[in-house]
Amino acid sequence: MGEWLPLPDVAQLLNVSITKVHALLDERALAAVRIGDRRIRSVPAAFIQDGHAVESLKGTIVVLSDAGYSDEELISWLFTPDESLRGRPIDALREGRKTEIRRRAQSLAW
Repeated sequence: MGEWLPLPDVAQLLNVSITKVHALLDERALAAVRIGDRRIRSVPAAFIQDGHAVESLKGTIVVLSDAGYSDEELISWLFTPDESLRGRPIDALREGRKTEIRRRAQSLAW
């Protein structure tokens, strides 16, 4: 899955307060899971691009959440390589290919 960022690090990278990071999680613009021995709430580093949350991530998280995916499950789905995509869904989102990813995410609800 790569690098994980604790919430204070996310706040620093986005140049916002920790309260705003919590709001982004509540708004489903980001997703986080508890990792490590200390169970620290963290966000995959790939969710941050050029000092912002990946733009198309929010809608994709919402679609996957509506399909019944937990944060852990949707993060796993976003980082699972898919041969038909030639990579991972998160990479496609970072490249601006959100329509294809959203279509796939929506199909998971059926």
